[in-house]
Amino acid sequence: MTRFLFALLAMSAIGWLPFRATAEGKDVTVLIHNYSFTPTEVTVPKGSKVTWTNSDETPHTVLTVDKKLRSPPMDTGESFSKVYDEVGSYPYVCGLHPQMKGMVVVKPTE
Repeated sequence: MTRFLFALLAMSAIGWLPFRATAEGKDVTVLIHNYSFTPTEVTVPKGSKVTWTNSDETPHTVLTVDKKLRSPPMDTGESFSKVYDEVGSYPYVCGLHPQMKGMVVVKPTE
């Protein structure tokens, strides 16, 4: 058992584990609650997945200001995800409640 744990630790240290997280991206969750996006702004590396989850009793959407991204209405407990492959800033609102605003900032991977 000790040898197995040592081997597992050694492989993870040098990045040989097949189930390790990719360096390109990470998963981030934005909670929709009380007619707001929390956190309001997220900064992620290129290749990251952002998931919005609605915890309000009211449906909400995610709509980028340039209207290139438009989620379907999300009821309570529903989610919508987008993988960001391009570096840039992506302001968005709720298409049903435009006073709700957020921002995804995508940085180059290191």
